[in-house]
Amino acid sequence: MAATSRVVLVLSLLLLSVLSVFSSRDLVKEGLLQNLKRNSTMGDTRLYPDLGGGGVLNNEAAVADPEEIVSMVHMSIRNSTRRRKLGFFSCGTGNPIDDCWRCDPNWKNNRQRLADCAIGFGRNAIGGRNGRIYVVTDPSDDDPVNPKPGTLRYAVIQEEPLWIIFKHDMVIQLKEELIINSFKTIDGRGANVLIGNGGACLTLQFVSNIIIHGIHIHDCRPTGNAMVRSSPTHYGWRTMADGDGVSIFGSSHIWVDHNSLSNCADGLVDAIMGSTAITISNNHFAHHNEVMLLGHSDSYVLDKQMQVTIAFNHFGAGLIQRMPRCRHGYFHVVNNDYTHWEMYAIGGSASPTINSQGNRYLAPKDPFAKEVTKRVDTGENEWKSWNWRSEGDMLLNGAYFTASGVGASASYARASSLGAKSSSMVGSMTADAGPLSCRHGSVC
Repeated sequence: MAATSRVVLVLSLLLLSVLSVFSSRDLVKEGLLQNLKRNSTMGDTRLYPDLGGGGVLNNEAAVADPEEIVSMVHMSIRNSTRRRKLGFFSCGTGNPIDDCWRCDPNWKNNRQRLADCAIGFGRNAIGGRNGRIYVVTDPSDDDPVNPKPGTLRYAVIQEEPLWIIFKHDMVIQLKEELIINSFKTIDGRGANVLIGNGGACLTLQFVSNIIIHGIHIHDCRPTGNAMVRSSPTHYGWRTMADGDGVSIFGSSHIWVDHNSLSNCADGLVDAIMGSTAITISNNHFAHHNEVMLLGHSDSYVLDKQMQVTIAFNHFGAGLIQRMPRCRHGYFHVVNNDYTHWEMYAIGGSASPTINSQGNRYLAPKDPFAKEVTKRVDTGENEWKSWNWRSEGDMLLNGAYFTASGVGASASYARASSLGAKSSSMVGSMTADAGPLSCRHGSVC
């Protein structure tokens, strides 16, 4: 019996050692949620109290009535455009995010004011606000397990809130995906910062309160099958990453603003696995096939809590589809400029709610690609009940939006009563999409 017990003990220890090298991605697939809690990049189960009981990730981050957030977005836009017309801001564009901070010539010393300027579902993303400023001085990424002080990887894995800036222009070619800990802002203002360049890019996994601002994210490639550090006290084995520009996985209170994204191996911005409370704004997207995936799969019903605001972005040259491609949740697409697509602009499956307001859609020359919308692998008998609405959109060059759902529903009546901001202002609102040219002593 003693020999048998020793054999059982050895086998148990062997099994535990095998499980310890699984990445969090694989543990989700295997349903080992308790391991996910222990191995999350935060290392703090308090953010995910319902993981172990099979509950909903980030359920407290999602709002009960998304139309209230739509109303707040419209109020912000309306107030900003009114001030612009009255001449209150010489630099005002009518874009409420930019008008919140860009007119300050002392922005360099008031960087953290940016954290007060988000709108939409990601409005509460504070990033590293109230934390210290961390200056990245070294663009290298020689050792993803033991990053050097002064590198971006060293900064993002810290437990404390940090507002991360860059000493000078730099190209950061990451050996492995950059696993970002909670309460971090990556702020590229004042420098020309490129992440990617044939290496890995950004991963937000089971974290909250992240701001990514003013970064060029291009040419991200799959990496993995390697050890990567995610906090000062934890590193582990990572399987192959997809090569997304920004991968948002089981995370909340995320704001991706004023970045340039193009030519990555998978998506430019993907949000899956119960992520919610996200704003994607003022970005310039170009030269890519599957631009933005919001929702893991048709069968992953926890994404019903996903709520995303997509505002003031420019969807530009060389794009093909998924701007975004949605599942299950609520998606407010407002005052974006769509100048290029080859297949479709907005797609979805699994009954997402899509509220398109005040966008400019310029259809391609292809007579078979004029439709803005696409229901993916779904028959009309099913999708005709989905709530997809176009309001105040400018449809150019034969573009058309196929609406569905109950037009007189109470929720959409409330949204309609707000009056979507005229798409005629989209040009000025999105003119500066992408990283800004900010110099100390002058407005950005």
